[in-house]
Amino acid sequence: MRLSSTPAVAASSEVTGPDGVRRPGGAVHAWLPGQNQTVCGLPLSRTRLRRFPHVPFDYASTDVLTEADPEGYVCPRCLAATQGRRAGEKSWVRTNPRP
Repeated sequence: MRLSSTPAVAASSEVTGPDGVRRPGGAVHAWLPGQNQTVCGLPLSRTRLRRFPHVPFDYASTDVLTEADPEGYVCPRCLAATQGRRAGEKSWVRTNPRP
């Protein structure tokens, strides 16, 4: 599998959606496909996290989870590590360097 710079989701459980596609549930972490650990450093095999390469990690620190959401917990360390690297956002670039 290729290394990807777009974080996907690794979760502690899975839920089948109404369309029959599996979705993450439980504790949700950011994971870079091609690596064996989450962005916050948890090993996938020892923590028994399931990989969801088809689901992008597009959570924000301002998101509010309700009882209707299958995700019960979003890792704050993964949120901090992926801020600014969500789909469509560019990473920080210096535009006017000091002399």
